[in-house]
Amino acid sequence: MAERRTRKTRSVSRKAAEVAVAAPQVIARRLTQMALAGAKPSARDRKEFQRMGAEKMAALTESWSAMAARTFQANQKLALSWMASLWMPGKNSQSLVKKAVREAGDALLDIADEGMKPIHRRVVANAKRLTRTKRK
Repeated sequence: MAERRTRKTRSVSRKAAEVAVAAPQVIARRLTQMALAGAKPSARDRKEFQRMGAEKMAALTESWSAMAARTFQANQKLALSWMASLWMPGKNSQSLVKKAVREAGDALLDIADEGMKPIHRRVVANAKRLTRTKRK
């Protein structure tokens, strides 16, 4: 269980670090593109600007949906653990509560990981794509 938590923590941390590096690169490239496009952007520029907005909304929607689904699952599991502890009073209930607390911590990592996945995927892909794109 502790090994899983360590792996999950590393995964979430790695994704957050990659987003922290890639997001400013994407922002800088897109702001430069906007500045160079001026008042009359080309068709290519308009397509990129439209894509930028649509991707943000899609990533946000996917992220929130994934986190909500994972939160719902975690709440069900936590409620089941709580109800089980009521049926088994005594020493056993304390171990069930400790297990529930561990599971809640694991669930928080899972929720964060699920929320990072769509954002990470898009930001890193955009950084790679925009680095390859040549300015005309």
